[in-house]
Amino acid sequence: MSPERPGPAVPFRCADAARERQDPLLGTAPVTGTYLLIEHSGPWRFDALAGAGWSPEVTARLTAAVRATRSRLLLIRRPGRRSRRASRHWAVVRVGIGTRWGRWHEESDLARAADALEAARDGDGDWSPEPVLLVCAHGVHDACCAIRGRPVAAALAERWPAASWESSHVGGDRFAANLVVLPDGTYYGGIDVGDAAQVVGDHLTGRVDVTHLRGSVRWPPVAQVAVAEIHRRRGPCAADDVRATSWESLGSGRWQVRVTGPGAGQHTVEVVAATRPAAVLTCMASRPTTATGYRVDRVRSVTD
Repeated sequence: MSPERPGPAVPFRCADAARERQDPLLGTAPVTGTYLLIEHSGPWRFDALAGAGWSPEVTARLTAAVRATRSRLLLIRRPGRRSRRASRHWAVVRVGIGTRWGRWHEESDLARAADALEAARDGDGDWSPEPVLLVCAHGVHDACCAIRGRPVAAALAERWPAASWESSHVGGDRFAANLVVLPDGTYYGGIDVGDAAQVVGDHLTGRVDVTHLRGSVRWPPVAQVAVAEIHRRRGPCAADDVRATSWESLGSGRWQVRVTGPGAGQHTVEVVAATRPAAVLTCMASRPTTATGYRVDRVRSVTD
């Protein structure tokens, strides 16, 4: 009897490994106050902006506007078949305020998007409060984002076709599928097709899902964790019902965060930050690296 041949090696998938390790989601949303979204059908290179195929002048103009405003630029596209229609969208999103949409035909039109991003600092004009749902599907950046993200984006598009988009890299590949809800700036991770509609439906009706919550881009990691703890204790409630008002280092990785809500509730949350064991955190990583984890140590509350 001839020996059995070994089967093909199973490729490493960072999202599978993170779930097996039970990597904590909370405190992993990247902090920003403004987004620039530009519709681009792809393909998306690892560096989505540099690989978009636009002239160096256009790329430099967009990069300068993003840096000047400390914003985050994401390429977006509709789930499913790729359309190369002449008219495409761009949007400036002010977190916690709303979205302003525009259209572009030629790459030179994107100068208006850069202008709008810079003008958004003044806060003038009309801003749409309608939700924008971004699911990271940037497969060249990390395979897990495509494997897990694209089916989730397609599922959401069936129910919310106008709001749903695939996006380029949003951060936290190992938490795929990653979902960003704008304009309130909430990050969710570990989303599967079976629970995607429930998570979004709950969020849009004022019920933050703490199980999948990564945090809000409005606050630094320790404040994200503190806000999530009040959601857990006092919820379900909407994203805007709970806010961090201040955060102060107490030394030795310990932080004190003051949180308001829901209602007139006032809370002081002590959060401890600690380095987690080194692990391979992305599919393309060449070696293990460390990440910071957080735990809530104490909560003191003043009743409404």
